[in-house]
Amino acid sequence: MPNGIRRQLLSDEQVLWEGKPSTGLILRPVEMFLIPFSLLWGGFALFWNISVWAGDASGADLPFKLFGLPFLAAGLYITIGRFWVDMHLRKRLVYVVTNRRILILREHGSTSKSVDIKRLPTLEFDERPDGSGTIRFGPSGSWFDRGNFGIWQPTFDQTPQFIRIENARHVYELIQRQAG
Repeated sequence: MPNGIRRQLLSDEQVLWEGKPSTGLILRPVEMFLIPFSLLWGGFALFWNISVWAGDASGADLPFKLFGLPFLAAGLYITIGRFWVDMHLRKRLVYVVTNRRILILREHGSTSKSVDIKRLPTLEFDERPDGSGTIRFGPSGSWFDRGNFGIWQPTFDQTPQFIRIENARHVYELIQRQAG
């Protein structure tokens, strides 16, 4: 057991399971909406910036030219950057189930989230055909919740979750037994 996990444990706490999320590209059902939207946004921002910056023919003032750059940056992020950031953040996550808590830790850091296993809100379980899956410790947020960046990137979701773990059903049943 790595020292980072050991430091987070309470005196009478025992680790029952530890794991890591999948580190590759994760495409979720919501991507059927988000990818076309991000391509439309990014494409328009790119077209607009090229049109405004192309040569002297545009005759646009500098503030007008600079106005489109944040939209271009946002388009690059939501089209490509969000996948890279999500993969990078997931590489550094460690998930732990103890006899008392659910822990979501960042490697080389402190506890990101800790949930009392006896006081879990709603458990949501999503299993894939290969046995991997996601366990959410609370209800899914709405697309329109204020500050819900979880629809764009799972690692930014406000609801604690084990994202795309192996043998998800085994972990889900282990948590159910401990919570019971």
